[in-house]
Amino acid sequence: MNFRSAATALAATLVVGLASAQTPLPTPATPAPAAAAAAPATVATPPAPAPSVSKAWVLMDYATGQVLAGENVHEQLAPASITKVMTSYVIAAEVKNGKVRADDQVMMSERAWREGGAGTDGSYSGFPVNQTARLEDMEKGMAIQSGNDAAIALAEHVAGSEEAFASLMNSYAAKIGMKDSHFVNAHGLTAQGHHSTAYDLALLGRAMVRDYPETYAYNKIKEFQVGNIKQPNRNLLLWRDGSVDGIKTGHTSEAGYCLMSSAQRGDQRLIAVVLGGASEKQRADDSLALLNWGFRFFETHRLYEPGKAVAEHKVWKGTTDKVQLGVAQPMLVSVPRGRYNDLKPSIDVPKTLEAPFTAGQQIGTVKVTLDGKVIAEAPLVAVAAVEQAGFFKRLWDSFWMWWESE
Repeated sequence: MNFRSAATALAATLVVGLASAQTPLPTPATPAPAAAAAAPATVATPPAPAPSVSKAWVLMDYATGQVLAGENVHEQLAPASITKVMTSYVIAAEVKNGKVRADDQVMMSERAWREGGAGTDGSYSGFPVNQTARLEDMEKGMAIQSGNDAAIALAEHVAGSEEAFASLMNSYAAKIGMKDSHFVNAHGLTAQGHHSTAYDLALLGRAMVRDYPETYAYNKIKEFQVGNIKQPNRNLLLWRDGSVDGIKTGHTSEAGYCLMSSAQRGDQRLIAVVLGGASEKQRADDSLALLNWGFRFFETHRLYEPGKAVAEHKVWKGTTDKVQLGVAQPMLVSVPRGRYNDLKPSIDVPKTLEAPFTAGQQIGTVKVTLDGKVIAEAPLVAVAAVEQAGFFKRLWDSFWMWWESE
């Protein structure tokens, strides 16, 4: 990730709606040496290489969550075995919360074997029926071999039944922000009411990388053996590009060929989701084309850091006359390469602020636009507390507030 720091423009004053405060501006890049013949300032980013066959697709920047390109990104579709990423997320969360352990012995029940084992049309892990295996091993069988039997057995172990586990899946999905998704099973075989979207699945992939990197790492293992059965990971990109480290394939007759992929080059990570592809090869080709396009034409910048003032605003009835405003979390933005200096930040803060304010209290919003479109937005918070002043200072400020309102 080509991060650049950003600073405030101390002299500029901006009025946005009811706001009146200094404008935060990214630090301009060092200008290139003058050339004999002036070149165009920017070159238009070419369109993303849309998959040749798909129902929906999206390319998301991991650091910012911005959608760099996509089509039908919010259309509800069958996610097939990409569902198992949601299953992995829930299991990782339950392990972290102490509800289950990685070395738990998980039973391959008759139901799990019957509905997801070798006798079915779907992929299976090969763990023997009515025998146990370590939770971690069975989870690898699900992630690497896409074992439907392993997914059901894990769900039963974590929640008592697959139906109860699906309820957990929906609860965690809501926390991630997957507003258009609903799960009814742990494996992704076609079922009424079981659906997601390209956008929601990209959010899931982002959350998996961020929240549970150790579990996420199972997805880059190229093969896994259970007993005498050795099966390869179905993600062809793991063999094609060393920067790819996940995430999950999927296929049913209804869903078509699906792939959620992710790659990291340097500090920059991208996530691509292709749903409804025509073949295993085509979904891999199209996904890699999207990742290559994103890395070639986009870069991510760090605009503002927590704890540093990006603006200040007049405060009434406080022990100080101004409050410093900053961001609570690092503010990142992804832009087409070469467009960093075209970013236009603005702030929206109430015109009249009265103390007290606690450190971290939200006071306004900072927005960043490119070509008139908002591409990043974050809360503006008080960098430090501003205590309420004594009686006479409050009385004096009340007079001047009345005077200025007249």
